Amino acid sequence: MVNHKKPIKIIGERDITLNLGNPEHHSHIASIGKALSSTVRLKIMNLLKSTPMSIQEIANALDIPVSSTAAHIKYLEDAKLVITETQPGIHGSRRICICSMQSFRLNTALPDTANNTVSVDMPIGNYFSFSVQPTCGLASINGAIDMFDNPASFYSADRTKAQLLWFQQGYIEYRFQNTGNSLSNLREISFSMEMCSEAPGYLDDWPSDITLSINGHEITTFCSPGDFGGRRGRYTPLWWPNGQTQYGLLKTFSVGRKGGYLDGNLVNPNISITDLGLEANPYISLVLEVKENAKHVGGINLFGENFGDYSQGIVMNLQF
Repeated sequence: MVNHKKPIKIIGERDITLNLGNPEHHSHIASIGKALSSTVRLKIMNLLKSTPMSIQEIANALDIPVSSTAAHIKYLEDAKLVITETQPGIHGSRRICICSMQSFRLNTALPDTANNTVSVDMPIGNYFSFSVQPTCGLASINGAIDMFDNPASFYSADRTKAQLLWFQQGYIEYRFQNTGNSLSNLREISFSMEMCSEAPGYLDDWPSDITLSINGHEITTFCSPGDFGGRRGRYTPLWWPNGQTQYGLLKTFSVGRKGGYLDGNLVNPNISITDLGLEANPYISLVLEVKENAKHVGGINLFGENFGDYSQGIVMNLQF
């Protein structure tokens, strides 16, 4: 492999989420479908997933003509799966191809025309910011991510693979994309997630006060009753040991025009959806926090779609 003299900067969309119910996404979805319909292009994507290569290098690796390789790259560029950069070579310039996609999610449930709901499932490892105290850690379906009980692990490049994360005290923030729909007729915003307390090993009786905020507004504090591990979680991977956290409770926090709710029960009559300022930013902020001065500083476990009892990350629903 020829070493590239100029450092490569990835500038494309690393995580692509498209909604089948959004007409504005249809052309991009179609271009991705066309780009991935060729086994040759799949092989090219596999080559580029970790190492940028020139068109000549790709052609040599796959034993296909350079002209055909260039045509395949054009399909991948149109779909925003690959970007190219022109760099000087020994005999003139050459095009370096870079995989600009880390993950692709096609959501077929957006929007729901029956009740006019937009839904986004956020992987738990795609947090925006955090400040956590041990015990803490991240785990994927294949094993630990970096070191347990080291807050620096939350900066790991593999954090997006997390299917379980936990911390004793602190906060974690997620930022959901504002969909571009008019939010003036928004009736309700809700977030559902599987969670529980964080105890050594596990303890069914281990209360923890978990505060949820949306766009900087505290909605409510949920007292999780415990950290559950007396049985295997439905989706908990086989490598995860018995005697540790296995599953959580599925909780839904929502804000409507007449207050904030937890699992459909009014818990904060002093907040309204109009107070959240949802139109002010291109994102919607969700913060989960175990405060230092909470009555029960019992930590938090958050479960992804491949851990615990529920096959989901953090799901945001917007009801219009």
